[in-house]
Amino acid sequence: MDPVFALLGILGALAAGAVSPGPSFVLVARTAVAVSRGAGLAAAFGMGVGGVFFAALALLGLQALLMQVAWAYALLKLAGGLYLVCLAIRLWRGASAPLAMGGMIAPAGLLKPFAFGLLTQLSNPKTAIVYGSIFAALLPADPPGWLLAVLPPSIFLIEAGWYAVVAVAFSAGRPRAAYLRSKSWIDRIAASAMGALGVRLMVDTAVPPP
Repeated sequence: MDPVFALLGILGALAAGAVSPGPSFVLVARTAVAVSRGAGLAAAFGMGVGGVFFAALALLGLQALLMQVAWAYALLKLAGGLYLVCLAIRLWRGASAPLAMGGMIAPAGLLKPFAFGLLTQLSNPKTAIVYGSIFAALLPADPPGWLLAVLPPSIFLIEAGWYAVVAVAFSAGRPRAAYLRSKSWIDRIAASAMGALGVRLMVDTAVPPP
């Protein structure tokens, strides 16, 4: 396959996966509307870094190792599921608390949403397998050096760029006002969705598909 078409195919497949709803979307949207646009963008940056990490794993062939070492893969999935459940419990408990409306957040204060974004992206090791499958299907057998060099920053732009759009959209005036009116219900719905995804990840670990 021509390297240019391979690159476009890989990026198209990854973009389709990025825009699909999941815990990452819930976290970035909730952070942007509840905290600030800057915090949402920091979380989006964390998503991008997590995407590059999984891409690096796939390019190095480590996702194949995860598939072969079943206990390591299961442990990673269990840890990811537990993280999502803990995040959901924290969000549920804070649903009824009034929102402290702040102004600008100091750069050091952006480390927390960045870390949440990064850990949420890394909470599902299945993503590494998805990346590996896409690369195996579309990457040329002997890819040129420029293609391997272009892939990581391109993946970062797709992941971080999409979630930056989400952060900007949900931090606008109307979504923010709607959130403030119904904070407890929205937080509990978000917590339920995130918790359900975490439980599903753990159940998949305990009861692998036939």
